[in-house]
Amino acid sequence: MSKKRGLSLEEKREQMLQIFYESQEFFLLKELEKMGPKKGVISQSVKDVVQSLVDDDLVLKDKIGTSVYFWSLPSCAGNQLRNTYNKLESDLSNSRKRYMDLVEHRDNLKRGREDSEEREAALEELKTVELHHKKLKEELAAYADSDPAAVEAMKDATDIAHSAANRQHFHFATMVFNHIPRSKRTTGTYVQGGWDHRRF
Repeated sequence: MSKKRGLSLEEKREQMLQIFYESQEFFLLKELEKMGPKKGVISQSVKDVVQSLVDDDLVLKDKIGTSVYFWSLPSCAGNQLRNTYNKLESDLSNSRKRYMDLVEHRDNLKRGREDSEEREAALEELKTVELHHKKLKEELAAYADSDPAAVEAMKDATDIAHSAANRQHFHFATMVFNHIPRSKRTTGTYVQGGWDHRRF
């Protein structure tokens, strides 16, 4: 003999709703957990099933003092269905309006872009101008090394490097000169372009 199949969640929800509709009374969760098994809903799952009904506005709950009461009337289900219907109608209306706005926007974008000889000629001219502009940019980049400002900057850098080299030469020559015995020294006078050496 096969084991009896348990109820699905939707079947459990329907059975718990029947408890409310048949009695039209208020219940504590403990009371519902005792009544659930009579409808085929095990007591351990009653809380989750009832909460799912509350989430869908099919069962109402309210806290009175320290106790939480649950109830539902057949009219509650009707109200919930009406609310759902009204929401779907509103969503449908908004979607239709959005669709019409998009169609109108598309038509506005197409206006003035119809295929014609004049438009084709304008697009071809635009393409030619863009290619010419690209070619000029490439030529300009090739002549960047001959830019007067770049040449002047290179000249300034060369002068600075030359002056720095002369300073280093002066310091090095002075250091060497001071370490040579006086009898073997040559006098050195720094002139433009380097040292002028004369023996004593």
